[in-house]
Amino acid sequence: MKIVAASNSICPNYQPIFGYPRAEEMVPIDNGATPATANGHGAGKAAVAEAATVSPGSESNGAQPEIDASRRKKSAILPLEVGTRVNCRWRDGKFHPVKVIERRKLPAGGPNDYEYYVHYTEFNRRLDEWVKLEQLDLSSVETDIDEKVEDKVTSLKMTRHQKRKIDEIHVEGHEELDAASLREHEEFTKVKNIATIELGRYEIDTWYFSPFPPEYHDCTKLFFCEFCLNFMKRKEQLQRHMRKCDLKHPPGDEIYRNGTLSMFEVDGKKNKVYGQNLCYLAKLFLDHKTLYYDVDLFLFYVLCECDDRGCHMVGYFSKEKHSEESYNLACILTLPPYQRKGYGKFLIAFSYELSKKEAKVGTPERPLSDLGLLSYRGYWTRVLLDILKKHKGNISIKELSDMTAIKAEDILSTLQSLELIQYRKGQHVICADPKVLDRHLKAAGRGGLDVDVSKLIWTPYKEQS
Repeated sequence: MKIVAASNSICPNYQPIFGYPRAEEMVPIDNGATPATANGHGAGKAAVAEAATVSPGSESNGAQPEIDASRRKKSAILPLEVGTRVNCRWRDGKFHPVKVIERRKLPAGGPNDYEYYVHYTEFNRRLDEWVKLEQLDLSSVETDIDEKVEDKVTSLKMTRHQKRKIDEIHVEGHEELDAASLREHEEFTKVKNIATIELGRYEIDTWYFSPFPPEYHDCTKLFFCEFCLNFMKRKEQLQRHMRKCDLKHPPGDEIYRNGTLSMFEVDGKKNKVYGQNLCYLAKLFLDHKTLYYDVDLFLFYVLCECDDRGCHMVGYFSKEKHSEESYNLACILTLPPYQRKGYGKFLIAFSYELSKKEAKVGTPERPLSDLGLLSYRGYWTRVLLDILKKHKGNISIKELSDMTAIKAEDILSTLQSLELIQYRKGQHVICADPKVLDRHLKAAGRGGLDVDVSKLIWTPYKEQS
């Protein structure tokens, strides 16, 4: 499951373009500068000019052979093989280590004219991209085509400081997969098939591969109807569709309305095409989540911002109609244009409010994405600390679970991570020092948007005979 940041760039038709990372954190890449120049090795041309003016007996007579040798070396390693490791100039203007995942020949180019799809080993796979040869520092080339997946996973591990530095995003997310499963997953999804989508008034850079039908394999951009989520290859097709589409909100029942915020419950069995289209869309922003083609077993809760033009999708979560593992959420996503506005936490809180209505405890389906885990850990922390701060006297894990609908195991792991629980005389004891609670609350940051339970009109799902 997955729950990044929005840029303030404007595309030619004045639609805000959203992607990752934030525009204010990027440094424009000067594609005209060679990697050697950008990397501090740009003295080659000056050396050639100087060699032409000095006497034959000077030390610079060796410069030209060295330059020729360097050119021959670069020519020998081109085109780069899949699996090659090299440094690449990224959006911040600095060089970062990458691994070549795929390559493709440039049209009307020479025998060595390729562009390369690279994975930045310091970053999450959502930043993988096609780059030109000019962005690569060929002096840093390392060939390691037969690298083991386990080594790759190890190379992705970073210190806490590094994770914060790189847009507070860390790269774990496949710990639940064994080496063979990870290899299969990454081989199948290694290259993004769709680069951008248009949804409503936003053009959004995608993060991951999504298995769209074969007829869309030649597309790099798709156009979505923001109401029924049908997708098309061309803008003209979308415009014709919008003139005929009767929907102004997701199909299904509106179960929550508070101001301009609305939530719709969509039954996957009754609205199969919508549910499948939503899964295709979500997979573009979720790495290791399984795409469910059989949506009959799921309910989709679609959060919208409403105005006079209609109800515009912000994000959603799904849940199984009947879960034997007490899952109250199967998949969660906040679309990139709406992230960092509290909607993700709102969706999580909403899923627990539904669990309370069902008189059940709930937990999200595993594995959680990297951002999903961060959001859930933050939600659990704030909810539990708020109760502990206000509660007088002793309180048990069971009582906390009954009050919050959070599964006891999630409560226990959260309190343990905060070092607020100890094991004494055969039982867990919560240590709730007010100063410690305040410190943890401050570190947890602000909560999301509040769910006004009085505005929730909903009854638990029952199978119709």
